[in-house]
Amino acid sequence: PDQGPEDINWIVQRAAKRGYRNPSAFMSSKPKAGINHKEFGVTSEGVNVFLDVALREVMNIDPTKDEFTVKLTGGPDGDVAGNEINILFREYGDNVKVVGMCDHTGSLEDPDGIDREELLRLFRESLPLGDFDTSKLNPKGKLHTVDTEEGVNMRNSMHNRVKADAFIPAGGRPNTVDISNYKQFLDADGKPSSPLIVEGANLFVTAEARQRLFEEAGVIVVKDSSANKAGVICSSYEICAAMLLSEEEFLENKEAIVADVLKKLRGFARVEAELLFKEYRNYPGALPHFSALISDTINTATDAIREEVDKLSPEERSKLLGLVKNHLPKKMAEMAFDRLETNVPPQYLVAAIASSLASKIVYSEGVNFVKSQPPENLSKIALRFIEAEVEVASLEKSLGGAQGMDSADKDKAIDLIRRGGVRSLLDVF
Repeated sequence: PDQGPEDINWIVQRAAKRGYRNPSAFMSSKPKAGINHKEFGVTSEGVNVFLDVALREVMNIDPTKDEFTVKLTGGPDGDVAGNEINILFREYGDNVKVVGMCDHTGSLEDPDGIDREELLRLFRESLPLGDFDTSKLNPKGKLHTVDTEEGVNMRNSMHNRVKADAFIPAGGRPNTVDISNYKQFLDADGKPSSPLIVEGANLFVTAEARQRLFEEAGVIVVKDSSANKAGVICSSYEICAAMLLSEEEFLENKEAIVADVLKKLRGFARVEAELLFKEYRNYPGALPHFSALISDTINTATDAIREEVDKLSPEERSKLLGLVKNHLPKKMAEMAFDRLETNVPPQYLVAAIASSLASKIVYSEGVNFVKSQPPENLSKIALRFIEAEVEVASLEKSLGGAQGMDSADKDKAIDLIRRGGVRSLLDVF
């Protein structure tokens, strides 16, 4: 998806020329019969959910009610940075102030907030910061362009100097902040220029620098592998759509499909962000540790479940396809769920069943629920998990319709069943 549209189309055409069954499945972010990442801001939709949850958890800021400040690397014409400023203003309006941005043309800084409409104009017209109309600057605002040595220095140091509640690396070079220069992110008193970093760009901060910033200055870093994974998930949906739908079907229903995909991406980001901070609150360690731990736990569970699903008969396996249906965007499931077994390779289906169930278990029950199980038991417990969920849902429904019980007590009882019912039925604690 990081390739240009001409390269993406060329690869698809080449695959078709070579006679591959699903040439469109070779590439994602296709400009027409696909979900272009920049056009729809898929990565930034996930980044913003992690920012939202982190602000509430770390800063005690409700971004829908409270004012807060943000700085970003990457320009308004960039995929992640441009879409992120658009989403920030869409979701939070006047509550958010973008106080610093930098890109290949320069650095734009304003402690009172960069003019919203001018930033959005640059985003809509896909223009860099160097095209900012300086008449829209506030009295304290400044545009530093890279045609001078001072401008280059200001651009290169913006992420360290400008103070903001949150910093979103959404562009720039890998390893920009590393073990040799992380202290530049701190002021003379050792306080960080931003107490929260949400990594929209990959590898902007090295692992060693993340750990030092956390240990020495309490900086909370939402790791790239969690914060920006919505783009990867979107690509997997696009590949799946190429297997299940004709190009004509996709194009005719693209608006509904994309809307459903974006809804799914925001939902997945929220459940991971909430689990991430729950693990962080309850156990010692820096946030990036829990990002890696969640991913590792899902992978461990997926591998165990896949081995068990491989042993099932085709009839038994078909009964688990509801997991894939629930994972698919609504419109796609409505149009093509009945094509899964004919259009999708068997091993792809097995992997989809296993990863869907593994993710469901980890996000629902937490990391330690999975980590505490011996490998030989994990897959069997996972398959029983589905039945236990159905039974819990039935109990919730029955309790919800019960008469003669105080409504507050009823809600509390339902919440307790929802939180611990599956574990109780599985007899696993």
